[in-house]
Amino acid sequence: MPQLSAHPWLLGLGFTALVLGSGCMVRLGSQPATPSPPPLTPAVAATASPSPTEPAPVLPVEPALPVAAGLSYPRVPADPAAIAALLASLEPALRSAATPADQLAALGHQQQVIYRVLAHRPELAKQVRAQLPPRWQGVFDHHLGARREFLAMHPRRQRPSQLPAWRIIEPEPAARLLGYYREAAAATGIPWQVLAAVNLVETGMGRIDGISVADARGPMQFLPSTWAEPGIGNGGDIRDPRSAIQAAARYLVRRGGLKDISKGLWGYNNSDHYGRAVLHYAALLRDDPAAYTGLYHWQIHFASSAGDLWLPVGYDEPRPLAVAAWLDLNPSVRPPAGSSGY
Repeated sequence: MPQLSAHPWLLGLGFTALVLGSGCMVRLGSQPATPSPPPLTPAVAATASPSPTEPAPVLPVEPALPVAAGLSYPRVPADPAAIAALLASLEPALRSAATPADQLAALGHQQQVIYRVLAHRPELAKQVRAQLPPRWQGVFDHHLGARREFLAMHPRRQRPSQLPAWRIIEPEPAARLLGYYREAAAATGIPWQVLAAVNLVETGMGRIDGISVADARGPMQFLPSTWAEPGIGNGGDIRDPRSAIQAAARYLVRRGGLKDISKGLWGYNNSDHYGRAVLHYAALLRDDPAAYTGLYHWQIHFASSAGDLWLPVGYDEPRPLAVAAWLDLNPSVRPPAGSSGY
């Protein structure tokens, strides 16, 4: 969100926020330090694909869990070996052209919830990482590094008992969004991976259609005043994904992003934690562009007083709503035991 400090969504997705749920995240004082993302320099990326011998993911299921938007809230196994095995099957499946398209949403949501839980539980995360195949350990490090940077953006405080006034919508198709990122990168020199990562952590790649508490709006969360500056919005629609992504690239250039992308991201959001989190996701995409599929299928989560709530497509609240009231009507958004992370 240009020129402002972190707003609620940024802490929910990043992932979530992606965001990608609210300014109630906690600092994990006991967690081990996470490595800073490497400099985002050009790299030739080798994409990972499952071999014919790798089994398809078998997701933990609980038939009694209610369903929303065709999905149920993912369950996270308690055993670190089971979590590692699940991640080791999810990661290649989310990168494989052989995975049926109608399975990607459930696989991406499962991946997302695992990393959200592990970011809150450093000892469990350490055990899971030790049991992952080496090929996925760097991926794991980027995901947890990004999540922990977002968790560190605010000191420990009470999580909210109200849900935000948001509308959750389907994002633009993945291939179309990727085209927008690449087009803006070609026009400005800002890496497409950075633009995708900003779009992820700001609004879950466009899933959140609403206005932040700081009056930012659109898929890249621009203030109307910043959008109106010469050379930024350029007369486009602040809510249009293509226009917003191009404007974000131009804004990052203006804030020095071509010389130092960290400096550009500081201009976008005045937090070193924010910049490091974005660059973790960007480096993941640089090294492994096929990781984009998993990130694209992440859902919107909100860290509330009742746990890490999932806000599915179709959530539409014009005013803040009490968490308890929403859960009474929508039990599908409540995390199963072990899937909240806190």
